[in-house]
Amino acid sequence: MVTVANSASEYSRNVFGDKKQHMDKVIEILNSQGLMHSSLVNSEVEWFYESLGMDDLYFMMEKPSVVADHILGFYASRLAGISSKKEKFEINFDRIDDESAVFIHTSTPGVSRIDGPHYEQIIDENYLDISNPKLAYRLETYRSTGTISDKAKSSVRAYFVNKCDFVNPAPDSIESRDINQVGDKIFLAKVADDNRKKYQELINLALERTGPVIQCEIEETLDEHRILIAYRQGSTSSLFAGLSDLYHYNGFYSSRKYVEQFSNGITVISLSLVPSRVQSREDTLLSLEQVVRGASLLYCLPNSPLQIMFKKSELSVQEVSYSYICWIFAQHFLNRLGSEFTTLSEILGSSAPENVEILNNIKKRLRQETFTRETILSVILTQAPLIKLLYNEFAIAHYVSSASNKLRPSLSMLRLSDSKQLSDEEIDAKIVLSVHNSKELLIMRSFHQFNKHVLKTNFYQPTKVALSFRMSPGFLPKVEYPESPYGIFLIVGAEFRGFHVRFQDISRGGLRIIRSRDEEAYTSNQRSLFDENYALALTQHRKNKDIPEGGAKGTILLNIDCQDKPFVAFEKYVDSILDLILVGNSPGIKERIVDLYGKEEILFFGPDEGSAGFMDWASKHAKHRGASFWKAFTTGKSQDMGGIPHDKYAMTTNSVHQYVLGILRKLSIDESTITKFQTGGPDGDLGSNEIIISKDKTTSIVDGNGVLHDPSGINREELLKLAKNRKMIDNFDISKLGNGGFRVLVDETKITLPDGTFVLNGLDFRNTYHTSPYSAATLFVPCGGRPESIDVNNVSKLISSDGVPRFKYIVEGANLFFTQDARIRIEKAGAVLFKDASSNKGGVTSSSLEVLSALSFSDDEHRSLMCTQPDGSLPEFYQKYVKEVQNKIIRNARLEFECIWKESLRTGKPKCVLSDEVSKAIVIMRAQLESTSLWDNLKLRNVVLEEALPPLILQNLGLETIMKRVPQAYLKSIFSAHLASGFIYEFGTEPTQFSFFEYMSPYYSKAK
Repeated sequence: MVTVANSASEYSRNVFGDKKQHMDKVIEILNSQGLMHSSLVNSEVEWFYESLGMDDLYFMMEKPSVVADHILGFYASRLAGISSKKEKFEINFDRIDDESAVFIHTSTPGVSRIDGPHYEQIIDENYLDISNPKLAYRLETYRSTGTISDKAKSSVRAYFVNKCDFVNPAPDSIESRDINQVGDKIFLAKVADDNRKKYQELINLALERTGPVIQCEIEETLDEHRILIAYRQGSTSSLFAGLSDLYHYNGFYSSRKYVEQFSNGITVISLSLVPSRVQSREDTLLSLEQVVRGASLLYCLPNSPLQIMFKKSELSVQEVSYSYICWIFAQHFLNRLGSEFTTLSEILGSSAPENVEILNNIKKRLRQETFTRETILSVILTQAPLIKLLYNEFAIAHYVSSASNKLRPSLSMLRLSDSKQLSDEEIDAKIVLSVHNSKELLIMRSFHQFNKHVLKTNFYQPTKVALSFRMSPGFLPKVEYPESPYGIFLIVGAEFRGFHVRFQDISRGGLRIIRSRDEEAYTSNQRSLFDENYALALTQHRKNKDIPEGGAKGTILLNIDCQDKPFVAFEKYVDSILDLILVGNSPGIKERIVDLYGKEEILFFGPDEGSAGFMDWASKHAKHRGASFWKAFTTGKSQDMGGIPHDKYAMTTNSVHQYVLGILRKLSIDESTITKFQTGGPDGDLGSNEIIISKDKTTSIVDGNGVLHDPSGINREELLKLAKNRKMIDNFDISKLGNGGFRVLVDETKITLPDGTFVLNGLDFRNTYHTSPYSAATLFVPCGGRPESIDVNNVSKLISSDGVPRFKYIVEGANLFFTQDARIRIEKAGAVLFKDASSNKGGVTSSSLEVLSALSFSDDEHRSLMCTQPDGSLPEFYQKYVKEVQNKIIRNARLEFECIWKESLRTGKPKCVLSDEVSKAIVIMRAQLESTSLWDNLKLRNVVLEEALPPLILQNLGLETIMKRVPQAYLKSIFSAHLASGFIYEFGTEPTQFSFFEYMSPYYSKAK
């Protein structure tokens, strides 16, 4: 926001009434020391007090003895300069105690310090980057009005830091909006009335937003302007120091700066800027706009080694931010494998599907050892001119004017070094000429690749909280990612980096927050981040075969120093994606962006590891941003917001357990007679419900706390108690273990088991227990665990030397616990295995029907039918709807189980392969049906939808109302998914050419 300001002062002037007595005491001290000739003492002190132009606050805060030391330091520095014939004087003083601090140094206006003590970084780190108002400090900093000598251009910059003394340290929600309640006492005493009102407005806006509020005040009568930035405490870091480099780069220096903290968790930075070079008013306004836009980028991104290019004025803050994003892009997507890998992939992949996993392991090793983050960074640091060229290409495509909300007709106003739009060939030719070897060529070409695939971005929105980019997936090499996603989002914030991948226009999936216990784990997580996201989304896509939404997944990798900020990262991730979804005329847009995608997009999020408690906030925030789909934006919400808790109603377990029952039914086995091994303990969603719903003899359980084992069956009464109370196995009463039973916790060491086996370390024992002989059982149901826990390297441990598998039956509850190669091998050994994409689909069905109810009902209807009522009760409709959802899950699980079992008998193929084939067949057919004219047959459409839609919603609203309220693309997907899944389940993966006519015949009859 840009406003025109008058010349009224922001704060009352600091006036030190005892300044004369203070000065006299300093003269007395210097004369007593005898270190300066007595004839010079008076003139030096008078110069320091009167001519140098130090703000009175300095003299008010410092004792005469400290000021005397500073004056002596200035005098000594000048003498040293004269003796060495240097005109540059460097002075650095600081004083620090628990309640306050003062930092003083010589400073040339408009010039960033590259060396020397970096006081602003110290102030940021120790006083300003806080998230607890109780530890807050306010800051005033002034530049002296005079220089330190007649010849030198340097003045003196002084920083005054004081611990806040709030009027009300713990305001309630109403008091939080009153600056007189939340302000520091010194601030309130000094701030001018007009300025107090401005701060109040900023605070109110900052409380409403997730991101910063940035205002620029243009001074009409004086050549000085002010920028105000308000933001939530703890939502960014190193912003104050970065702002100095920013306004220096754009031709300004600051006369004074303030950082005010408020007890409601808001920080406000005020910068009074003066042009450091002669320029026209138009250029000044443009430079101020660049400061505003640059400030939003500094807020978004963490400190990085690339910022040295900004400090040296090699690149602008926009160009450095762009480089940082491309650095991340290159780390994840640089094509490093070459044609030889492609050839090897084709040979191994065609000879045996089992070789694919070996090939993927080779791929990961090649990626790790070819290009590191450090290698890519070292190249970027040497390519400033080329980065400017590539940034120009990016800016030409995506820059939008804040003044006119239209693309700027004159790109010269961007201060781009080259306003001509070059062709791809011309840009590549310049890259080739600028690099020195093939390694540099690959890295810099990845920047160009990034530019070509960005469809929209919030890079130029001033109110963003993180940078988000909607990417077309064309940059993904087919050999590594054979199934191309529909869409990809790249999101980067100060605390994290993340992706969102989806395989269909209408898609839904959970958001996973990934923590790292140390630097090594972070490096490993960073390398595998996109591949894990891609694999999870693809598995979800195959899982979602029965529902209208395709598969999607989001990942949020916390930076190594931000492991304690999962919710901050989540907030920024969600808000920055909303920046790209809410385009056009939506009331929720912050500022128009360039949309090269050109279509409406709706994403549906759900809970996953680390984000389960955040879904209510995301839905409410979507509403706050003006999203029409806010009720359906997230699933896994609380019942207060119409959510259907998967754990409470055993939605996932209802599907998984149907496969267990299906196997036992086909083989005529009584469930109570079999033994079971389970990963994922009684505290988890899936694990607890698997215990509650089953009737087997569970012999082993592995959870986050360790291992519990009883060869005769763990006491079911005790186990049920833990499951119902969602407690881990460390709460199990071990007196109820039978002969040979044991519990080993992760923090235990040097344990001897009942059979005499010695366990050195409980953590290692827990981590490898699933491959130990103790885990042997009739049935294995993994309900938790990291992806690829069983892979090509350890699957042999689940098969005895005579070829007999340790488990007869395996039903995967946890996602990606087995690799495909491991599944195939254990099935060939004789185990009956159903993979996650088939068995673990109850949750996605429940979430899909939660979305449908949110889209179908008005806000009032949704509140009365789907949400907890004021008296704490659940509506009758809700309770019936939950049962309807459970029945749908059980029906879908049985249909797919029967289809895979039948296809396995017919073809002899492994069930895990058939699971993929069934999923692919449904997904492909669903896409084909959406491209046919079947949807246009209104009578047929109505017949199918009346069968596919939940009866309760149909009875309550009627099809006509549903058609008006639910987006057509979503209904069309329901239509196609229902027909496709029903057809494949009935006729299998290889139906005859007449089968579809046979399948559709009853529908046509009803339509007539």
